[in-house]
Amino acid sequence: MPPTVSTTAYALLGLLMLDPESSTVGMTGYELKQRADRTLRFYWTSPAMSQIYTELDRLDEHGHVSSTEAQEGKRTTRRFTITATGRAALNDWLLESTDELPVLKHPIAMRLMLGSLMGPEAVEAMLTTYVDRLAERRAELQEVRDRLGDIEQFRFPARVAEWGLSFYDNEADIVARLRKDISGSPDAGPPRTRRA
Repeated sequence: MPPTVSTTAYALLGLLMLDPESSTVGMTGYELKQRADRTLRFYWTSPAMSQIYTELDRLDEHGHVSSTEAQEGKRTTRRFTITATGRAALNDWLLESTDELPVLKHPIAMRLMLGSLMGPEAVEAMLTTYVDRLAERRAELQEVRDRLGDIEQFRFPARVAEWGLSFYDNEADIVARLRKDISGSPDAGPPRTRRA
């Protein structure tokens, strides 16, 4: 696949192949967005509708998907299916070795790093809100995992869902340890200027 096509494009190709029906009947951009919201948002990012259509147009230009127009009521919709070229590109990408590590881009960690500027009550409120949000997101992902069941076709998505559940559990454990460490240390007070 040309380098101008993003990793998100590979994800969309994969979503087009997740079940036999979408592989043959195809999916609209809206249906892909719904599937991305149910899957990608837990461990990658769920692209906006505009990004989905931009990526689909690029994939179409490169012959990785084909599109057909259909009249649905008063609207004309486009359905996308993956082509043999698209399957080959996705397969090459999946089998390509990578030494990439995820980058921790964590807004709570960034704010906590500057916690001395916030004060202990604001830090505690931030961590409480974060733990609450983790619990909500974990419950959403647990529903996804439950729906996947033990169906062979969804064996790998089920494992990724379990990975995500472990992530949320570990995040909650990390926050519990941070709270303990923070409460055990004296208030640092206002930041000091250090001399070089």
